[in-house]
Order: sequence, then structure tokens, then C-alpha cells
Amino acid sequence: MIKIENLGFSYGQFPVLKNISMQLSEGNIYGLLGENGVGKTTLLTLLCGLKRPGEGSIDIDGRRPFDRVPSLLAEQFYLPESVSPVHTRAISFARERGVFYPRFDLEKFTTLMKEFEVDPGQKMDAMSSGQLKKTWISFALACNVKYYYFDEPTNGLDIPSKTQFRRAVTKYTLEDSTLVISTHQVRDLENIIDPVIILDYRAVLVNASMQAISEKLYFDYGNTVNPDALYLEQTPGGCIQVYPNTTGEESKVNLEAFFNTVHAHKDVIGQMFNC
Repeated sequence: MIKIENLGFSYGQFPVLKNISMQLSEGNIYGLLGENGVGKTTLLTLLCGLKRPGEGSIDIDGRRPFDRVPSLLAEQFYLPESVSPVHTRAISFARERGVFYPRFDLEKFTTLMKEFEVDPGQKMDAMSSGQLKKTWISFALACNVKYYYFDEPTNGLDIPSKTQFRRAVTKYTLEDSTLVISTHQVRDLENIIDPVIILDYRAVLVNASMQAISEKLYFDYGNTVNPDALYLEQTPGGCIQVYPNTTGEESKVNLEAFFNTVHAHKDVIGQMFNC
């Protein structure tokens, strides 16, 4: 389990994260959402130990990430938005780097590469940006670690590859793995992420499961305007509305509409979700 308590971090005199507290449980795929500059990438690099907290603490199964202890490093993988075009063949890269991860599975890597339609014998610095991203994703998932931190993993992928990514994440991650995926492309991932974390400037606006969101808010896809709507967006043939769920009726959560609702009514949503 990941426990974050009163976490703070600044770049010089500019605070990015302040008093951030939450717990991330095993076996979940967390969607980390927020506007540019709110600290999503900073949070991921703090979680994987590349940065030291300025205030507060992060505890991952009794260990602090910045201590960089080998036992924790072997259980986590950070995939940045921009990945390196290493001057070697993908299969050689996987074989050489995989030794640092006790549960690395080379066969799983080659299977993933095949599903992503990338030749594992190709040199990584000769790949397109999409092929390179899929190679790194394949390697990450083949490491079979307990904690994954993915920063904008679908950026640079075409539409078929985004489908392949969703399939790979749900099919090839271990049942007890925790994934934290930072993304602006909520439509790419809304069918796999649950729970949802929304960061604001130096605050957590929401940390809730899709079920909790559906219980508290109703997502209406009709064409009759509800006077209690917190958010309304016109669409071809109707509109999307979000308003308090007073009847207990279930609806399909639209993450983009939810995100816009949160930002339009931060205090109301904060009270609703106890954040």
C-alpha cells in the first residue's frame, strides 16, 4: 500500500504540492488527472524516488522511495512521457535490463511486442516514436512489478495502439499491482482507470472510485435541461449534464464531464467527496 501524508514539494520558491494526503490500495488502476502544472509528473517522480519530498512523507510497504533501496526499486517502474531511443535492439535491451527485475518475463515481452505489432529485433533508435513508446510499455509490463507509474502513456500512440494499450494493461498486469496513470487523454483510458484522482494546485480535489462518483452524481445524456445541472455540454443530438444523484439511479460516468464539473464547482465537489 502507498501512504502519502502531508506531502509537499517546491521548485525553489514555487510550491507545487502542499499537504497532499491519500492512500493507494493494491490491485487498482488509478487515473491521475489535473490541469497542466498542478504537479502530476512531480507526484509520480516523488512516488518512484527520483525526487525527495520537501515536506511530509511517502510510505510504500514500509519503505521510503527516496531511500532508493534495491528491494523497492525492483518492485516499481516509472515510465515518463518521453522515452529514450536506446542504441540497441529491443530484444537485447529487454534481456539486459530485465535482470534488475526478479519477475521479468522475456516471453511476455516478446508476446506484447507481437501484439503491439513491433519487431523486437529492431533497433530502438531506428523506431518511430509510436513504436518506441510501445517497446517501453512492453518492457514495463514484462517486468511484472508491484507498482507502475505511467506519465501520459498514450501520447504518441495512434488509435489502434491505444486500444492495444488498454488491452495490454488489463490483460498483463498482475492482480496485486497498483498502477498510477497520469493523463490528459481521459477518453483513451476511462474504461480501465478506477479510482480517479484529480489534483488541483496544491490540493487533491477528488480521490474516488467510479462507483462512488456514480452514486453521488448523475450523468444525463438526454436533451432536456435539468435546472440543477452542475455542468452542461451540448453534443450532437442532445447534451451531457452532470447533477447531484438524488434518486440513487446508476449512470455511466463520463470522466471528461466529471473533470469539468469538479473544476467548475470545487467546493461543492470537495464537500460531496469529503476532500
